[in-house]
Amino acid sequence: MIIVFAKAPVPGAAKTRLVPALGEWGAARLHARLVRHAVRSALAARLGRVELHGTRRHSFFKSLRVPFRLQRGNDLGERMCYALSRNPGAILIGTDCPELTAADLRYARRLLQAGYDAVLAPAEDGGYALIALRHVAPEIFRNMRWGTSSVYGETVKRLKRYRWRALRTVWDVDRPEDLPRLSELRLRSLRSASAGRRGVRR
Repeated sequence: MIIVFAKAPVPGAAKTRLVPALGEWGAARLHARLVRHAVRSALAARLGRVELHGTRRHSFFKSLRVPFRLQRGNDLGERMCYALSRNPGAILIGTDCPELTAADLRYARRLLQAGYDAVLAPAEDGGYALIALRHVAPEIFRNMRWGTSSVYGETVKRLKRYRWRALRTVWDVDRPEDLPRLSELRLRSLRSASAGRRGVRR
């Protein structure tokens, strides 16, 4: 099972650090595209059920046509712990890292099946884009300074007594300086799709 954690694409409340570059509505539209991309990647991994866990109900979430659940908890750690504790062995991802692929998700599942207790996908900003746990340990999430560059390092410290693995490091879209990389990623995807279509015609 894959759980996608997402905020609603509300102007002024989504991707606020991108507002100076895109405006409130532009930042919200970009966030909606990132959420849609994350759900598509989760479905493409073909690892069973995909659920979207949102911070609030929103009409946009209905268009994604996957089961929706409200996140429960006072902070991000409590919300992730709640979701994973009710779905042992699930993979939980966010929506800020479009570089995270279906292949990464399948690799995370293989590592869990190989006996690892936890899998993380570190992000360049010091957080992580994916966490998968065979058994949930609340201390992994408790009293964490979420949204800071210390999240991944602190989580690694808390995993010392567990058998765990890290996936490749990915980057996220959070600041105006991240937008050129997002454009390049889109161009690479278009080139790949174009090359695939040419191959089919042959």
